[in-house]
Amino acid sequence: MTEPFPAPQPSYLSAVGSPKKWVWLVGAPVLALVLAAPAWNSAPAAADVAQLTIAAPVSTLAVKFSPAKQDITSSQRNAIRSAQQYLDYSAFSRSGLIHQLEYEGFSTPDATFAVDSLNVDWNEQAAKSAKQYLEYTSFSRSGLIDQLVYEGFTRAQAEYGVNAAY
Repeated sequence: MTEPFPAPQPSYLSAVGSPKKWVWLVGAPVLALVLAAPAWNSAPAAADVAQLTIAAPVSTLAVKFSPAKQDITSSQRNAIRSAQQYLDYSAFSRSGLIHQLEYEGFSTPDATFAVDSLNVDWNEQAAKSAKQYLEYTSFSRSGLIDQLVYEGFTRAQAEYGVNAAY
């Protein structure tokens, strides 16, 4: 019997070569990420920042952090960061943001502390929420006010938001 001829390899496999190159191709990026991770976590803590202004990409919303006290727990600091991120992404009522943080697993006191630590213009949040609703569906003025109240805005905040959106 004759020995079979080795099957030709595709050109993209020959560029890789030995298994040692695979280790370097996969290992080098992983090593770079592992070494860079501590730098990502060295961002200033929310408690160390005297005043932080974050502008939302869609509106002119400004959120400022004003800590009531400097010695806050890591859970409170993380809740503050999460609250800021949520406000950057979407509009929330005060109670809606507290409920969202609780859903994330933060305790009610930590969620409340985080939301109350931020200087948020809840009227502007209501206006932003009303505009977001009107972008994807139709509402009557009274229906939109009722929807915003259902979300946790006060009646005055909801009316302000609807007036700004119409």
